[in-house]
Amino acid sequence: MCKSFHTFAVGNLYLKKHMREVTRLFDIPYYQLEKYPIENALVTKYNNTWTPISSEEYVKKINQVSRALLRLGVQPHDKIAMVTSNNRTEWHILDMAIMQIGAHNVPIYPTIPKEDYIYILNHAEVKYCFASDKELFEKVSSIVSEIATLEEVFTFDAVEGARGWREILSLGEDNTNQAQVDSLKEQIQPTDMATIIYTSGTTGKPKGVMLSHDNIISNIKNCQERVPVKSGDICLSFLPVCHVFERMLTYLYQYNGIRLYFAESFEKVAVNIGEVKPRLITVVPRVVEKVYDSIYSKGVALSGIAKSLFFWALRLGYQYEPYNQKGWWYSLKLKIARKLIFSKWKKALGGQLQMICGSAALQPRLVRVFSAAGIPIWEGYGLTETSPVISVNCKKGYLWKIGTIGKPIDHIEVKIAEDGEILCKGSNIMLGYYKNEEQTHNAIDEDGFFHTGDIGFLDEEGFLTITDRKKEMFKTSGGKYIAPQYIENKLKQSRFIEQAMVVGEGEKMPAAFLQVNFAFVREWLKRHGDKQTLSNEALVKDERVRERITQEVERINKKLGKWEQIKVFDLTPDEWSIDGGHLTPTLKLKRRIILEKYKDMYNTFYNKES
Repeated sequence: MCKSFHTFAVGNLYLKKHMREVTRLFDIPYYQLEKYPIENALVTKYNNTWTPISSEEYVKKINQVSRALLRLGVQPHDKIAMVTSNNRTEWHILDMAIMQIGAHNVPIYPTIPKEDYIYILNHAEVKYCFASDKELFEKVSSIVSEIATLEEVFTFDAVEGARGWREILSLGEDNTNQAQVDSLKEQIQPTDMATIIYTSGTTGKPKGVMLSHDNIISNIKNCQERVPVKSGDICLSFLPVCHVFERMLTYLYQYNGIRLYFAESFEKVAVNIGEVKPRLITVVPRVVEKVYDSIYSKGVALSGIAKSLFFWALRLGYQYEPYNQKGWWYSLKLKIARKLIFSKWKKALGGQLQMICGSAALQPRLVRVFSAAGIPIWEGYGLTETSPVISVNCKKGYLWKIGTIGKPIDHIEVKIAEDGEILCKGSNIMLGYYKNEEQTHNAIDEDGFFHTGDIGFLDEEGFLTITDRKKEMFKTSGGKYIAPQYIENKLKQSRFIEQAMVVGEGEKMPAAFLQVNFAFVREWLKRHGDKQTLSNEALVKDERVRERITQEVERINKKLGKWEQIKVFDLTPDEWSIDGGHLTPTLKLKRRIILEKYKDMYNTFYNKES
């Protein structure tokens, strides 16, 4: 490998003749070493210090860990699980090391309940598990006796009583079995399975999605023109890398010679953005909403002309359209707003930040206002089963239309079924569900189209829009179809409402469980002279709060059809969370569980007996 590294410095002529073709995921680090050798390929903060490894060191450690895994008895097709509380360099080294000897990485969300750990580890027949820290080590260790195939739990951090990362590196120092690594690597085909990713699912047991090297590599290459970064840029990774959305993009960053920094934690993302000043981060809607709420609260706290200018700029931002569609007068006003107000937003977020947003629908007004501020948000769409990207917005090529999830990426065919379901076909479609041929056949039809389960449409320009989940739509007793997600997204546009779930299948009308934005409502009460801090239970019963929420619901109802309007609702005292069982790790509603939690509330809506 040193030969390749030094050859690069000689000139591009050699590289054009000998450049490694990337057909398997573990080819990417070698490709980076040849084409974009950088000193800070992967960067993690340890003991308050950002610690980089170079492209050369990355490749060296991958092979070192592969040799260690072979000495531990890992064989092709063995399953190795990884669970980590934050993204880090070790995860990526191990990921590549696993794949290049023909074993399979099974990433697991750290926040899932124990019963899901037990199910996944047993279903995948995991041989070894790597946990990032003491807390996760103890969580996995507590169920080892229930996993027949699990031989050992290792840790990335040094944890007392656990075999750790240093032992793995030490075990791999001896390079006498490198020839075995190289031999196994050469046998692996692009169509071979690379990983099993268990979907978090809103109902039922997780499904193991089998993805090949080619599934993900094709998605990387087909997304090349849509991702607004180039070699040498910095990207900050903080969404769970066990999710295919973040994982694929980290591969794409490496493939393009982009410096990849890992945030310390979700709570420290804002601090880390200020430190590393990334060009790009990937986000989910809730992250954008939280950033916006923070900015809005600071604007509310202003006074006089400063406050007036802030809200003038905000109103202007809500009207934003790309490509100067609003004309010269709007552009002039926007230029002034950017100089006076939006420049402060931009500076606070590192000065050059862009965001790619996925996982769920994002309010168009947020896309508009951040893009107006010079912090563009590119909304996209995909699923674990599609590796993941199906479509995404992009500025260049007039591929940006706010309120849509963009045009399908290159070499992917998208069509709309008669019932409105979005179907997708291409090399990105999964191999199938692990140990479940029936579900695989139900998901992929005879023509090779994957049935996404999402309802949407392609407009006259070819932009894709999602309206709801097929399985979440329901009929009222009057025979009217209700698309709950559409209504929920409208409700969540209110700053008073954090979460919403629309119910009413087979009932005379839709109703809603609402979780108020507790932080905002408490601030609102203080602004209206209430000095006491109410508990969640007291707050949701407060008549002022209920009256204000009623006003919000009535305002939103005016934008809905009569059959869609929320005639009755109630406020939950709980903050909906992953740990509380309300949300999946990707922040989707666990509808069945939420309905069960608030069964009494539901029965009250429809005058049913408990």
